[in-house]
Amino acid sequence: MDERTMRIRRQSFLNRVLNPRYIMVYATIGVFLLIYLFGALMYGDIGFTTIRTFLNMFIDNAYFGISAVGMTMVLITGGIDLSVAAIAALTGMFIAYGNTILGIDPFLCIAFAMVIGIGMGALMGAMIHYLNVPPFITTLTGMFLARGVCSMISSESVAINNDAFNALAGWKVNVMKLVDGVWVKVKPIAFINLNVLLFLFVMLLGAYLLKSTKFGRNVYAVGGNEQSAKLMGLPVARTKILVYAFNGLCSVLMGVSYALYVKSGWALALMGGELDVITMAVIGGTLLTGGVGYMLGTFFGVMLKSIIPALITFNGNLLSWWGKIATGALLLLFIGIQRIVVTYSAKRKGKAADCVSKKT
Repeated sequence: MDERTMRIRRQSFLNRVLNPRYIMVYATIGVFLLIYLFGALMYGDIGFTTIRTFLNMFIDNAYFGISAVGMTMVLITGGIDLSVAAIAALTGMFIAYGNTILGIDPFLCIAFAMVIGIGMGALMGAMIHYLNVPPFITTLTGMFLARGVCSMISSESVAINNDAFNALAGWKVNVMKLVDGVWVKVKPIAFINLNVLLFLFVMLLGAYLLKSTKFGRNVYAVGGNEQSAKLMGLPVARTKILVYAFNGLCSVLMGVSYALYVKSGWALALMGGELDVITMAVIGGTLLTGGVGYMLGTFFGVMLKSIIPALITFNGNLLSWWGKIATGALLLLFIGIQRIVVTYSAKRKGKAADCVSKKT
């Protein structure tokens, strides 16, 4: 291989790595590592860097992370979904009221909730595309509908007392280490539960769908330029409906995960949770204008959103509202970075177009 070929390949590799589309993901990973390093320096001696603390970030936020996967796809198409937390709360009410009050098997309640959640998502996607109703209005209506049904079912919190469901809620795998040829539990005790595995599964599923399927390519195409996607003959309507249906599934799984976490259902559960989910996706590098977003970025967005409450807990002197302030500051920071990246990309494309026109 001659020197010129090596130089061309090296330049091609650098162009791919330094693609403006990846800058947001790099920023998310970088900010997370900086904040984690700060926590390690400040509170490392009291347990911040232990495996238990790290895994607790997953355990306490797994249900938000599950929904963030579906929200990432919705944002990539240029849409938004404000109904996710309400559908999750409705799922919890179906499970709790159906099992505790009506005596229905909780897993049948989950299956029913999936039908309702996926159906609501598909219906909202169809309204957005065929009726040209803005996604904000459509999903806001879905949020009010789901919350209203929750309140009709019960205005009180309903506990879940099913043995099989409680067994799943309490299932966990302890983290072990090898000491003198014998596996022993790490100290302090650390574990992963079913919610963490569900979160990782949904995250990997979302990454596979976006990266390795025709559906994923269509999602990016619709978000990049819907009119161009139509002219190319891509199934825009089907893609939008499937994206919102998948997000409805993620919302139901969020509700199942939260029900496993609290073992109850409540009409007002996860109030404002949709904003947390959107924040995780945006902090993870998904553009609000659509066309750009990656599950790796969303994963670190979830972790970045999760590390702030951990820092407040270890500090011990700050109110929980400081978490909201820090999250708001991070969101503003990443929205600002998004605008810079979008502007830079537009200028880069303009220069490339000028060069082509001069050559021709």
